[in-house]
Amino acid sequence: MVSERKRPTEFGGTLGACVLVLGLPLALEYRCNSLYALAVSLVIFLLYWISGGSFKWIHEHFNQLAFAAFVLSALLSIFLFVKSFQVNEKYLAEHGNTNSEIFNFWMGRELNPRIFEIDLKFVCELRPGLIGWLILNLSFLFLSFERGTFTWSLAFVILGHSIYVIDALVNEPAILSTMDITDEGFGYMLSFGDLCWVPFLYTLQARYLLEHPQHWNIFAMILFLAAFLVGFAIFRGSNNQKNKFRTNPNDPSIAHLKTMTTKSGKKLLVSGFWGISRHPNYMGDLLMSLSWSLPSGTCLIAYFYPIYFLGLLISRFERDEKNCRKKYGSDWDKYCEIVPYKIFPYIY
Repeated sequence: MVSERKRPTEFGGTLGACVLVLGLPLALEYRCNSLYALAVSLVIFLLYWISGGSFKWIHEHFNQLAFAAFVLSALLSIFLFVKSFQVNEKYLAEHGNTNSEIFNFWMGRELNPRIFEIDLKFVCELRPGLIGWLILNLSFLFLSFERGTFTWSLAFVILGHSIYVIDALVNEPAILSTMDITDEGFGYMLSFGDLCWVPFLYTLQARYLLEHPQHWNIFAMILFLAAFLVGFAIFRGSNNQKNKFRTNPNDPSIAHLKTMTTKSGKKLLVSGFWGISRHPNYMGDLLMSLSWSLPSGTCLIAYFYPIYFLGLLISRFERDEKNCRKKYGSDWDKYCEIVPYKIFPYIY
């Protein structure tokens, strides 16, 4: 659970909600308007298409675009690393302030690097990666129309990706209580992930289906859709419960949920989605990622995303477990007895 001092407070804004994050030497204010950024991107995309533009160029120069994003992420990381030596030590991230400068460059030294009022980590967290992912996917969809190779398999994958992206943007204030914002510095790891890895690797399934159209019967498509919907329901439902519990524990919608009080006075959820496993949101995420790979059939490369994601989430889970065990001590052992499963009930 996020500590009281790091809980975000939301208030109204003219261009999307603003969120005030407490717990730093000075409260940080964020403007959550990524949906506006998406809307502007989609308008530009459609204007390009209406003017007669072809998306063949994007597909043919995909590798060059990915390399350009890689270079940009490296340059940004170098800038952030140099900039971090100009700020007071109290603004540095704990995990990025070690004796190894290589590790510090990877993790990021400064916790919330800003240029004027723009928080660079927050801006990069969703906008370039997720919006880029959606735009690249749409270019593949429109190119399939140009080629005459449109399939419902491709449409399903792109629809699922789009719902996932839009859901993240709608719930943008929630990321302000995540580890990426509250604990991790902004270094090469996040820079490369946000600018290069997400938009160019997460489109792998759509790219494969564009080049190798797959035709499935209605029953298979219903199965794919069901897997996605179940995963999304678990993912969004569990995250909603967690975010409401962190920001407003007295919310009537979660009043029925059971909690466990620790010696420090903090409470941990032990029912609802969070009684199923200690990270039900990871389970939902993995189910969705699997549903997007299934339409590609037996092509192993299309399963790169769920396989990679499984490793990533297990690694993150084990790191969370270590931190929580250190933080809560014997209370964490008691909590694990109440909620014994890590991610998947009866499996892991």
